[in-house]
Amino acid sequence: MRGALIAVLLAGLAAAPALAGQAPRVSIATLAQLPTPLPLPYDPTRDAKADVAAAKAKARAEHKLLLIDLGGNWCGDCRVLAGILKLPEVAGFVARNYVIVNVDVGRMNRNLDIPARYGVKRLEGVPSLLVVDGRGHLEDAGHIAALADARSMTPQALADWLASWTAPPS
Repeated sequence: MRGALIAVLLAGLAAAPALAGQAPRVSIATLAQLPTPLPLPYDPTRDAKADVAAAKAKARAEHKLLLIDLGGNWCGDCRVLAGILKLPEVAGFVARNYVIVNVDVGRMNRNLDIPARYGVKRLEGVPSLLVVDGRGHLEDAGHIAALADARSMTPQALADWLASWTAPPS
C-alpha cells in the first residue's frame, strides 16, 4: 500500500511541470537527433482563413491558446520547428495547451492578411508564431519571429519558449 502511494505521488510530481505551464523536458539534446526527413507542415492548397477560423473556434471551446504557425516548406527553420513539435514530449504539451494551425505564407507573399488581423504589418522572418488567447488578443506581440532561427536553438529552448506563453501571469 505504501509503495503504491509513493508511486502515485511520484507520478504526480513528474506530471506537475507540464501542468503548471512549465516546459516538458525534451529527451533529445541536439537537432541532429531529430528524425529525417523533417516534416513539410505547410500546404499551399489549404484555405488558410477557414483553417484559422476553425482552429480559433476549437481553441476557444477547449480553453486553449491558438498557435498560428506562419511559414513555408522551403524554410529549414520552419521544418525544424515542425520536427520538434512532433517529438512526443513536446506534442503532448502542445496538445494540452494549444490548438495549432499551419499557414503557408509562400515566399512572404501569401496569406499575409492573417497576421495583419493581429496587427502584424510585416513578417520579419519565418517561422513566425502568433500566440492568440481566447479573446483574440495576440499574446506574443513583438516576439512572433523569436523562433525564426529555430535551427540554431536546442529542442529544449524551443519547448521553453512555447511554455512561456502558457504560464499564468505573475
